[in-house]
Amino acid sequence: MKKIIILFLIIGFSITYATEKDSLALENPFKRYYKLLEDCDACGCSASGGSMGFSSMLNPNFVGVRYFYQSYQSTDGLYSNSPWYTENFNTIQLWGRIPVTTKIQVSLLLPYQFHNRESNTGSQSISGLGDLTALGFYSIVKTKKDSLTFKHHVLLGGGVKIPTGKYNESNNGSVNPSYQLGTGSWDYILATEYILRKEQIGFNGMLNYTIKTENEKNYRFGNQFNYGGTFFYVVANESFSFVPQLGFAGEVYESNYQHQQKVRNTEGAILFGKIGFEIGKDRFSLGANAMLPIHQNLTGGNVEANYRWSVNFNYSL
Repeated sequence: MKKIIILFLIIGFSITYATEKDSLALENPFKRYYKLLEDCDACGCSASGGSMGFSSMLNPNFVGVRYFYQSYQSTDGLYSNSPWYTENFNTIQLWGRIPVTTKIQVSLLLPYQFHNRESNTGSQSISGLGDLTALGFYSIVKTKKDSLTFKHHVLLGGGVKIPTGKYNESNNGSVNPSYQLGTGSWDYILATEYILRKEQIGFNGMLNYTIKTENEKNYRFGNQFNYGGTFFYVVANESFSFVPQLGFAGEVYESNYQHQQKVRNTEGAILFGKIGFEIGKDRFSLGANAMLPIHQNLTGGNVEANYRWSVNFNYSL
């Protein structure tokens, strides 16, 4: 297996923030969510299905349900006037982040997919269980809350994607070979997260790399590199907590292989800008985010991402 090297470099980041002590959310009697954010440093900007994330920024330990939608359009590119067709990817996901020890957390994600698309032969739809993902994180560096003005948290992780979703061999020759419920393969994930905090303001950065293997149909999807960063701000009062977020997310895809031969025009890259929020009360929270492409080059220009959005509802453990 090819040696994987992940390099995470943070260059030139500074935040300034000042406020009167009596006005801080820390001082109000509704401290629950701010304390949760202090404990987890808003950890969790990892990737599932690209850059949608493994964790909530408001609840460090939780179980919940999430829906996300992805809109694409594709063309065969044979002619300059070849038609473009719409593709809609829908996912309902059971997800959670569970503490094992003070330094170890486990993320679990089980998706149900229902996709549809147009083609020159009419409409097509597929639905069913997707691939189960299990990922563990270990905290290797975490500054004490009262030790520095800026707080740092570094986590390393790894996991596996289990082929519980159906893989349809007949889709191999389509313009978008990712139109599947699952890859049909055991895939392995390496991940790292870095969190920087100063009082109510913070930044969360992530890198992860998915190593994909060949499935029983002799098809291997290309390895995938994801990166991203999110700035967030905590607003809390006596009745609720609110965390607005602004950031970016990128995905880089290597070429697919069939019978150990490279499949043309299956590599690509895309960069998204994203905006979102989470709001919480008691043990419950609601979140949403939207992602728009800034730059993209997918499958030789034959596939274009339009946008993505998601909503989630969680219960804090």
